[in-house]
Amino acid sequence: MSDELIIRLVTDPRVIADPYPLLAELRETSPVHKLSFADYWVLTRYDDCRMALRDPRMGNAEPGDEVPTLTAERVRTPQEERTFLFLNPPDHTRLRSLVSRAFTPRRVEGLRSAVEEMTAELLDSLAASGGGDLIEELAFPLPANVISELVGVPRADRDWLRPLVSDLAGTLEPNRSQADLDRAETSAVKVDGYFNDLIDQRRAEPSDDLLSALIAASDGEDRLTQREIGLTLSLIYAAGFETTTNLIGNMVHTLMHHPDQLARLRAARSLVPGAVDEVLRYQPPVQVDARYTFEEVEIGGHSIAKGSMVMTLLAAANRDPSVIDDPDRFDITRQDAPLLSFGSGIHYCLGTSLARLEGQVVLAGLLDRFGTWTPLEDDPPWKDRLTLRGLARLPVALS
Repeated sequence: MSDELIIRLVTDPRVIADPYPLLAELRETSPVHKLSFADYWVLTRYDDCRMALRDPRMGNAEPGDEVPTLTAERVRTPQEERTFLFLNPPDHTRLRSLVSRAFTPRRVEGLRSAVEEMTAELLDSLAASGGGDLIEELAFPLPANVISELVGVPRADRDWLRPLVSDLAGTLEPNRSQADLDRAETSAVKVDGYFNDLIDQRRAEPSDDLLSALIAASDGEDRLTQREIGLTLSLIYAAGFETTTNLIGNMVHTLMHHPDQLARLRAARSLVPGAVDEVLRYQPPVQVDARYTFEEVEIGGHSIAKGSMVMTLLAAANRDPSVIDDPDRFDITRQDAPLLSFGSGIHYCLGTSLARLEGQVVLAGLLDRFGTWTPLEDDPPWKDRLTLRGLARLPVALS
């Protein structure tokens, strides 16, 4: 029965649109579940997921490893270059350290005024039209422009680059098709070529952007290679707008469905940061992470063999009643609620502060500009993605 629930979770659009009842059933009936036909485990409890994400005996499969899938097949990971998101120590440690020297909290905070200006411009357009599709007209263009500004992608190139990078993000889905992979491979070639040219330009003429900082980042004589910079840009660019687009859409959608919480925000703008964090817990834009076992490990009383895949269902962990009271209640006044929306351990999301910044600026801007948010569609569709879960559209009247 649990096998069926898991397959539905990654294939049934109706479940992807509202996965939480199914996640609760899994957590209650089989919180540490092994698929009957593969060395593939699924975790739903907070403590188990956090352990899997932090345990050094688990990480990313290495090229050549045979990896279990959600089907009966095992696939051999290709011998290919990977971003540091998919590397293990010591390579991951070295690359993340160098990238962190460029991707600093100070650099992110320095974007605040630019984020506020971009947000105001998009809200002006929404005000003139009395609303619209908030995904297309706000949640998508803002993060894409912010990450472009951070990285140093010229404005003229952004519309061309966005769909290509979105194709790359689709490879993170457990239900990705061969067509998805083929499309991503074609897009990757174009993205690689583009970023290589941009890196050459910045080497010749450095600027005050993340790309120039990545080129300059060093630890003694150690620096990022041209290829490492290109792969890192692809990762940061994809993660920088796909996830935050979902955060903004999920945030507005959730607040409109909880008018009591929206009213509390209007009465006390100091609740804005907490409201963004509660959305991240309650309706996370990233719902799945996974690890490969380098040796036998025990989780929740179950022995998991070396060479197994372990899927952590972050959205289920965020609503685990053993660590949070009344977890299915959306409450923007929660204090220090545990969440795994940005992962945990050595792969904890580098862009956490940027995502929070954008969410807070957008929410404050919407509250300041519009006294009424009225959904124009009772049940707007969700994208057919679980790992990066968000709405396909969100038509709203604003006044």
